[in-house]
Amino acid sequence: MPGKLYIVPTPVGNLEDITYRAVRILKEVGLILAEDTRTSSVLLKHYGIEGHMQSHHKFNEHQTSEIIKEKILAGMDVALISDAGTPGISDPGFLLVRTCAAEGIEIETLPGATACIPAIVSSGLPCDRFCFEGFLPVKKGRQTLLKELAEETRTMVFYESPYRLVKTLDQFGEYFGQDRECSVAREISKVHEEHRRGTLKEVADWFRQNDPKGEIVIIVAGKSRKNHQNKEERECEENGQKKQRRE
Repeated sequence: MPGKLYIVPTPVGNLEDITYRAVRILKEVGLILAEDTRTSSVLLKHYGIEGHMQSHHKFNEHQTSEIIKEKILAGMDVALISDAGTPGISDPGFLLVRTCAAEGIEIETLPGATACIPAIVSSGLPCDRFCFEGFLPVKKGRQTLLKELAEETRTMVFYESPYRLVKTLDQFGEYFGQDRECSVAREISKVHEEHRRGTLKEVADWFRQNDPKGEIVIIVAGKSRKNHQNKEERECEENGQKKQRRE
């Protein structure tokens, strides 16, 4: 009888942010796949989890996914964890899940920690509708994507390195407008958690003077729907005028 693949979220900061169910499953499975075994060993030791652990990260997932699939088909239950948060969300996991799903293997994903939800809820910006963009391309395709996102009316969620934060906020100001509202969440659920809110210019200026450290989530307000509608109306009117001139 085939085993099962468990996708298990782990704390993004505070080690207490893990469910009883997650701890139980990590104790019961035959194999734990970890993005970095050194990082995960701290969590496992804290909860007395002694199961066998194996590396599964973006540099080897193409090679290991097929091997793991065969182990599950042979009857082994396997749990996938990342360094922090939910695997597959800007972390390794998608390829293994797709491989197992294509084989008909049962996949059970546990609810749990992720950085983007606390960040958007704490931002004070609309969270009834939002889009998750994760890490933007560093070079190729970045400007094209920013031009497209300039018209996005939903609240936007981005992950970013502290070393590129100010540059990214400046770029957002260039494409979205300096007065667009935003919030930068830093070190969520950790001792030095911080939320800096304001316009893109205000927040960029703050971090220009105060070096950011740790994990970063940027929340940016979407384009005003009124402005978006006005632009569409102007485009329709211009297209109508061009058509009349042609006629």
